[in-house]
Amino acid sequence: MLSSIARQVKPTLGRHFHSRAVPGLTAAIGNTPLILLKSLSEKTGCQILGKAEWMNPGGSVKDRAALGIVRDAEERGLLKPGGTVVEGTAGNTGIGLAHVCRAKGYRLVIFMPDTQSREKIELLRMLGAEVFPVPAVAYENPANYNHQAREYAEGRAPHAFWTHQFDNTSNARIHYLTTGPEIWEQTEGTLDAFICSTGTGGTLAGTARYLREKSDGRVQNWLADPPGSVLHSYITSGGKLTERSGSSITEGIGQGRITDNLATEIEHIAGALHIPDSKTIAMVYELLDKEGIYLGASSALNVVAAVELAEKLGPGKTIVTVLCDGAYRYQSRLFSHKWLKSKHLLQAVPEHLHKYIVLE
Repeated sequence: MLSSIARQVKPTLGRHFHSRAVPGLTAAIGNTPLILLKSLSEKTGCQILGKAEWMNPGGSVKDRAALGIVRDAEERGLLKPGGTVVEGTAGNTGIGLAHVCRAKGYRLVIFMPDTQSREKIELLRMLGAEVFPVPAVAYENPANYNHQAREYAEGRAPHAFWTHQFDNTSNARIHYLTTGPEIWEQTEGTLDAFICSTGTGGTLAGTARYLREKSDGRVQNWLADPPGSVLHSYITSGGKLTERSGSSITEGIGQGRITDNLATEIEHIAGALHIPDSKTIAMVYELLDKEGIYLGASSALNVVAAVELAEKLGPGKTIVTVLCDGAYRYQSRLFSHKWLKSKHLLQAVPEHLHKYIVLE
């Protein structure tokens, strides 16, 4: 089984390394490797493959959205030299924008929920962004960080551009143009399913649309959802949008509404899987121990979902998911004994993996 997997994945080896120098940081975004998760592939009898998005220059899948949104604004004349980019973000899109804005010479202002990890906020400031942490309230609340970002940009128009990542469909479009084609090429078109979680909806919608169209509908596209999100119930109920409740340890994923990005493809999503935090945290440690891969919670959730989808579809299938970012921005939480205990998740980590819980 593994020899056939290795042969299939072989065409991706080295492809993220450009054959010649690229003209600046933005040209290095994308073309990330597709990694075979060997232990989980052996366990399920399927090929479980992860798109290594933490290998983008800014460290996450959101580098793609940041670049796609900025380029689109430039092309439409909404962002001019010396202008200001404004965004409401849970973290990684802001980090991607910070890198892109520094490379292109734009000022960046970020509004974000004050529940985000300290590492993310500090990194944004180190990259030159002006960061305004605000109370985490629902989207329907006028004080939501997205609305505060919009109002800030509107008050400084036309010199400020609000990226509006949740409902700016250039977000989904960049994944349609890059992520989907890369996955198709790296699997030589043999994948059976793609699954990932969603915050803005851009990664899932854009990638899923490309894979659906390219395969003439053969590839199944699924959504993975954490606690506190309504998207799993929306898809499994046939379109009933329930009231949001609960919360998750994952950052930046899960949603209480259908964003414009997600709306471009949601009617074609084959199904959804709900992944509890206990399984997510256990997978963070399993991937580190078995694969040597140091991933954040949203990435681990995606891998849990890929495994459950593989079990659902049966052996012999090829399942692709997204490894959104590494654990470096969350290590003060994910590898802290005190934090895990406070979230009632210490017992979710297998006893033999407690050796990795090195922080108090």
